[in-house]
Amino acid sequence: MSRLTHISAPEGVAPATAYTHVVMGSGRFVAISGQLALDEDGKPVGEGDPAAQARQVFENLRRCLASAGATFDDVVKLTYFVTDMAHMPAVRSARDAFLDPERLPAASAVQVVSLVRPEFLMEIEAFAVVPE
Repeated sequence: MSRLTHISAPEGVAPATAYTHVVMGSGRFVAISGQLALDEDGKPVGEGDPAAQARQVFENLRRCLASAGATFDDVVKLTYFVTDMAHMPAVRSARDAFLDPERLPAASAVQVVSLVRPEFLMEIEAFAVVPE
C-alpha cells in the first residue's frame, strides 16, 4: 500500500486536466529546484524541440530524486514553467513516460515570459515525500 494518499476532484472541485488535487504523505520532505534541458555536460538539449526538452527535464528530475533516495512515486507536487502553453502536450507526454498516469501528483502550470536562457522552453520543479 502506498504511503501517499491521492484525492482527485474532491467534492465541489472540478479537474481542469490530468493531475491530482490533493496528495498527502508522511516522511522526509524533498524540494527539487527547477530543472532545465541540460545534459550531463551542462549543454542544452533539444533547442526548439519541446518534446526533447521535456524528456531531458524529466530525466534530470529522476536523477535529482535518486540522489535524495526518492523516485517519481514519491513526488507529491510538480510545477511547470513554460514559455508557451502549446508546449504542455509535450510536457504531459514526457511526464506520463516517467510517472504513473493513474497516480499523478498535484500540479501547477505557469506560462512565463522567459527562463534563465532563451533556448530553454520549460523548467520543472518537484516536491517529494520520502519514507523516513
